[in-house]
Amino acid sequence: MRLASGFVAALAALMPLAPAHAAAPIEVRDDRGVAVALEAPARRIVALAPHLAEIAYAAGAGDRLVGVSNFSDFPPEAKRLPVVFDWGRVDYERVIALRPDVVLAWRSGTPALQVERLERLGMKVVVTEVRHFADVAALERTVGRIAGTEASAETAARDFENRLAALRAEYAARPALSVFLEIWHAPMITINGDHVFSEAIELCGGRNVFARARTTTPLVSREQLLGARPDVVVTGVDVTGPAVERDAWRGLDAVPAVRAGHVYAVRANDLHRPGPRLLEGARELCLALDRAR
Repeated sequence: MRLASGFVAALAALMPLAPAHAAAPIEVRDDRGVAVALEAPARRIVALAPHLAEIAYAAGAGDRLVGVSNFSDFPPEAKRLPVVFDWGRVDYERVIALRPDVVLAWRSGTPALQVERLERLGMKVVVTEVRHFADVAALERTVGRIAGTEASAETAARDFENRLAALRAEYAARPALSVFLEIWHAPMITINGDHVFSEAIELCGGRNVFARARTTTPLVSREQLLGARPDVVVTGVDVTGPAVERDAWRGLDAVPAVRAGHVYAVRANDLHRPGPRLLEGARELCLALDRAR
């Protein structure tokens, strides 16, 4: 939504000052390297990605959330919150009206120009990125610190770390398989080795066939997939959708995974969101690779 700069400035000027709290000031350094200072634990938080809302709930700060992005549907309480980020665009008027103490942004999903505009409007913006499994636990702790819910966040973070260690130990000795992880089918999109989802493949004893791609989420042609010759294809589906659209793989019988029927589906919202449920998606992925073995 486009706003006249004078109108936006006027709205920002009318924002009431946050009440003073007795708690000590808080400073966190986000994934841009920017230090974000808060005078007290945040009482009103906006999350600009579904996984950030999930992390806030896991960190014990769900009751502080006042605004979310589209597709924020877990836990169910998130669906009842106002949507302030829809299809890549921030609704600045709505964010201003919600008077957040802090905005949680996603470096890969929140356009930098929109982050800068929120900051010009006086918002405290913490920009985050999950590159590794360990970053999920670290982000839970960060959000706990921001919200003053450190004890709940530490419990969630340790639980995540313990389950990760257990899953890693369980699959450490599995025979290796080459894997194509499909993020989107038309056009066909995957991930390279820098993405956290590639770490999930490795965790399960797999090898990402496009790990060396130059871009994080490369488009893949049919010819490239034929050349990669994966043993297993794993694709994400909606919970309510079909397990696998077999017709989508017609004409690709030369791919070993397709020829052997080793095309499996995992729930996209588990594996494709870099939040607390990422481990559940990883386990589904591991089970799919076991079926191929």
